[in-house]
Amino acid sequence: MKKRLITATDIRRLKETGEVCVVVAKGDLVTPLALDAARELGVELRYEDNGAADLPAWSGAAQRARREAAHTGFQRIRRRNGRGGSGCCLCLRGIVTAMVAKCHTPAPVTPVRHITGRGLQLPLFPFDVGRPEMDVRLLDVVTSAHGSPMAGGIMSFRAGNFPWTLDYDEIDYVIEGELHIGTPQGTVIGLPGDVLYIPKGSSITFGTPQWTKFFYVTFPAEWGG
Repeated sequence: MKKRLITATDIRRLKETGEVCVVVAKGDLVTPLALDAARELGVELRYEDNGAADLPAWSGAAQRARREAAHTGFQRIRRRNGRGGSGCCLCLRGIVTAMVAKCHTPAPVTPVRHITGRGLQLPLFPFDVGRPEMDVRLLDVVTSAHGSPMAGGIMSFRAGNFPWTLDYDEIDYVIEGELHIGTPQGTVIGLPGDVLYIPKGSSITFGTPQWTKFFYVTFPAEWGG
């Protein structure tokens, strides 16, 4: 089953039809703007299994769930040791020490990865953008599984455009055709050989008048959760 991309437009459309609750299936992608729209319009996003582990790791909903879990754990520590007690301070000191040690753990050295670009087959884009005629395809060729903090891959699609909100930084190198990035300030057009940078937090449209194929790099690597 295809994953869905739920945008702010979808939330507003559902609100207009009288919907007050949207069930988000495991693997669906909810954009940050959709989360904001749901809060403003009073639409509840009900996640399957009620677990943050099923949400995109970078999503606002997942971050809120992690913050709430951390806050709940902290309150339990305070209740167990007494407000302002030395036990609480010692526990917090241990947590901070562990975090600092983790930050200074040397990263494992990984070998150079070589990807042969000739003959690569791009599977269909795992998120449903509602434009099947665009034949959106994508292949991650470098991921966190290779020990990389960045991801790299190839994407292609036919005529049309679809909205996207980035909670990560992205650089695109146009290989074929025209890559159109729609922004509130206008459309940026990339031709073969051009490099485009899209900063984290941008709400854009990916599009092309006929066809495009480009290489992308994202940071962090887990751009899709």
